[in-house]
Amino acid sequence: MRVILFGASGMVGSGALHQCLTDARVTSVVAVVRAPLGLSHPKLREVVHADFFEYAPLATTFAQSDACFFCLGVSAVGLDEATYTRLTFDLTLAAAGAMVAVNAASTFCYVSGLGTDSSERGGTMWARVKGRTENAIMALPFTASYMFRPGFIQPMHGVRSKTWWYQAIYGALAPIAPLLTRWFPGAATTSVRMGRAMITVAANGFPRRIVTTRDINVLGEER
Repeated sequence: MRVILFGASGMVGSGALHQCLTDARVTSVVAVVRAPLGLSHPKLREVVHADFFEYAPLATTFAQSDACFFCLGVSAVGLDEATYTRLTFDLTLAAAGAMVAVNAASTFCYVSGLGTDSSERGGTMWARVKGRTENAIMALPFTASYMFRPGFIQPMHGVRSKTWWYQAIYGALAPIAPLLTRWFPGAATTSVRMGRAMITVAANGFPRRIVTTRDINVLGEER
């Protein structure tokens, strides 16, 4: 399986990249990045791309992929709805629209979040915007698209969050990290399980388009 990966420098994306590079089901990964990752691996090709709202130069690359793992995202903290919409809805749909235009046969996996509001009418801004984003992706004519809704994600294998206060929380919880998915399987997972789950769903499909945290933990179990 040939994977296009967005967000490889972030916590979720770097976890997905680690799993892609170690999973035999993935034959190649193209990481679309703003700056070089500084990694070297036989499966990995980095594409440094400046404008994440315009993808005409990547049409051939998109056409040659089997799946896209879209792991880009920003915290809504401190952002108004218009800004968060541009950095969440507009940015995601720019990539999804460009990909489906040249490769509708591919599978699009979008990392959303626990609590996303599919009605788009709730009182929580970020949840409404995420719900609107999910709905718009699912309306595109991909062969398959899946919305991943993880809750708390514990980074593993050296993966770190670029948001300092997220990383502080992860660090504080590290001693009990192995127990979190056992205690709270519907609300907590790990970067390893998240990556494995995306690969499994892209490779085998899934009966539901919304993939919950509990689903992620089952799909991401080591076989």
